[in-house]
Amino acid sequence: MDMLVEAAPLDRHGMARRLAADIPEGWVVNLGIGIPTLVSDHVPPEREVIFQAENGVIGVGPAPSPEEEDPWLINAGKQMVTLRPGGSFVSQSDSFALIRGGHLDLCVLGAFEVAENGDIANWAISSNEKAPAVGGAMDLAAGAKRLWAIMEHTTKDGRPRLVKRCSYPLTALGVVSRVYTNLAVLDVTPEGFAVRDMIPGMTLEALQARTEAKLRPAA
Repeated sequence: MDMLVEAAPLDRHGMARRLAADIPEGWVVNLGIGIPTLVSDHVPPEREVIFQAENGVIGVGPAPSPEEEDPWLINAGKQMVTLRPGGSFVSQSDSFALIRGGHLDLCVLGAFEVAENGDIANWAISSNEKAPAVGGAMDLAAGAKRLWAIMEHTTKDGRPRLVKRCSYPLTALGVVSRVYTNLAVLDVTPEGFAVRDMIPGMTLEALQARTEAKLRPAA
């Protein structure tokens, strides 16, 4: 029996909520575009997590309600955001000095593929077509103290995204330490992917069937 009949995959907000629960108090965190931007919606106000947007917003809050929308307050993905108490605006040069100076505790990026050695490909849909520029993701991958990827476990047509080696153009080599998908949470270790957590009803065998790289339980 296909275990996904019983195991309902997480939606985008469910994935973001799961990741948000693991961010320690007091960390400074950059959120990439796509699913990562939802993470700030799931950190309650009583917790201190400082979200930084690379366009110069420090202290990004959750998405605004229609009454709170301010077209002048946006993140790097041009989405309207709110500002948490104590938040501030800085120049983009100061923002990238924060990134390149190693002051980010965590960067969360979406990805097309993550390899078992921690390589990440997140800026091109195909290795054969003309792809958009990699943008700030390369700076973030190199400058942040740690990088977590968040992504669907497979493509829409069922191809694995957790692979032995990335087939898409790489953003950075060996930088991903953890991956959150709609099916599981996995650590990147010297021995490959270690499964920390799975959605209810999922088994390691069913997860392996959807993963190209070899999986093992986390210690």
